[in-house]
Amino acid sequence: MTEYAEYVIRNDGTYTAFVNQIRVYQGPYGFAPETVRKYLEDTGLLAQMSHQQIILFDDVTGKQEDLDIYQRALDTAVSNLHNAKQAADRRKVGRPRLGVVSREVSLLPRHWEWLEGQRGGASAALRRLIDEARKADPAGERRRQTTEAAGRFMTVMAGDLPGYEEASRALYAHNPERLQIQMAGWPEAVQSHILYLLDPPFHLQG
Repeated sequence: MTEYAEYVIRNDGTYTAFVNQIRVYQGPYGFAPETVRKYLEDTGLLAQMSHQQIILFDDVTGKQEDLDIYQRALDTAVSNLHNAKQAADRRKVGRPRLGVVSREVSLLPRHWEWLEGQRGGASAALRRLIDEARKADPAGERRRQTTEAAGRFMTVMAGDLPGYEEASRALYAHNPERLQIQMAGWPEAVQSHILYLLDPPFHLQG
């Protein structure tokens, strides 16, 4: 782990930045730009930035996030608060207390008939079904989310590495022993971050 990376015990709400295949930061989003820029300056890579792979990941979803290394931490934090408020305001339209977001769902006619006959109508019935499914198997839901996050990260950072296909199969088969065998030749930071996404208490190394 470089001096620029910050270990946290849980990945909820944290972000991780990689420069090429080196993990250089982990922590709140607002401090990522400044920390990554400092790493590039200290390693002499800033002048060659266009030739570097600089990626920021959301540790909850494994998705890539925009990263402007010239954005100061305070400015970023203020912008994030403003964007969050705008998003919350948009969600309040129509049903302020529930924060309902409208999206299209395609179902067969018989499914719509059944939903519309339920208490509160189709939307309320769908919300109840989703909540019940999440409560029925919270551990399974958590495993699904962490597996998907690790899979997204793996595709970006290891999609061209030897053993990727077999590692991906092992990941979705929930076979950690096989997964670690297939990742054995990968950069240490990539391996450890995949394990971290799958199981937050994993200590970060490399």
